[in-house]
Amino acid sequence: MENFNINKPRILTWNIHGSYLYYLSLGDYIIYVPYNANRSERYIGRGETYPYGSNVIEIPANEVRNIDFDIVLFQCDENYFADQYDLLSEEQLLLPKIYIEHDPPWEHPTDAIHPVVEQDVTVVHVTNYNKLMWHITVPDVRVISHGVYTGNTLYKGNLKKGIVVINNLPSRGRMLGYDIFQKVREEVPLDLIGMGAEAEGSQEIKHPNLMEYISQYRFYFSPIRYTSLGLSTCEAMMIGMPVLGMSTTELPSVIRNGVTGFIDNDIDVLIDKMKLLLALPTLALGMSHSTREQAKNLFSIDRFVSEWKALFIEKLTQKSIRYEKKENSLY
Repeated sequence: MENFNINKPRILTWNIHGSYLYYLSLGDYIIYVPYNANRSERYIGRGETYPYGSNVIEIPANEVRNIDFDIVLFQCDENYFADQYDLLSEEQLLLPKIYIEHDPPWEHPTDAIHPVVEQDVTVVHVTNYNKLMWHITVPDVRVISHGVYTGNTLYKGNLKKGIVVINNLPSRGRMLGYDIFQKVREEVPLDLIGMGAEAEGSQEIKHPNLMEYISQYRFYFSPIRYTSLGLSTCEAMMIGMPVLGMSTTELPSVIRNGVTGFIDNDIDVLIDKMKLLLALPTLALGMSHSTREQAKNLFSIDRFVSEWKALFIEKLTQKSIRYEKKENSLY
């Protein structure tokens, strides 16, 4: 019988979204990430940004075909259409496959056909909104909502400013709400942190220090028009920080207007609410407990990693059953 590792699944994936990989790595399984000599895009290995544990093992890309894995976990189209064929052996190409869809469709919001059509691949969405909008033709489609861990950091809100956490915001334009950010900042004190926005006074804060850093700000603002639910939004809520943003995509399902923050599609309304929170710190502090409780209900890290491990074991069990049937048919 094949060497299935049911109790401690061995997962091959790529380091595409470092924060997601970090939270995924908090589960009871082993994750292998490839790297190449240049540590180029998709092949950076563990990297130096996140405090991964010993269960995240980086391996040379040219050695992938010589290592035993149980599951291949894709996180972008390049992984699925190119990387697997560059790295995997013929035997490894037959392993169970899962594709994480981190984003809603870009080409068309409702009619875009998902590129994964291989019928035995499981597609996992990170939000129900993603699942709703993608036209997917494979039978096994799941949703595993985000899980985050913020330690003992709690919201303080003593700094009379709002904070935005987005990488490369200027280059990502209207979809990520760069114009909205600029408009709001004309009327409300607003800082931006993240890579690629130095011209906006932005700086990059390493993930282990991020929660303590943003906890000082009065509120968190997401100017994004169209995206999946950002992990930084979940993290802000988990420390008890009021969140403001557009009333679009998944955000209406996680923000209770006037209780855990404010959402609206009228930017002027949001600006008024920001000014209110800046003027009344007690209002922001009053929202903090409700925000944190909402986040604990929605974004439990224990729920998140348990759902992932259950899916890994389910996929391995299915493969084991198919293998046994094939073995028995030979006799």
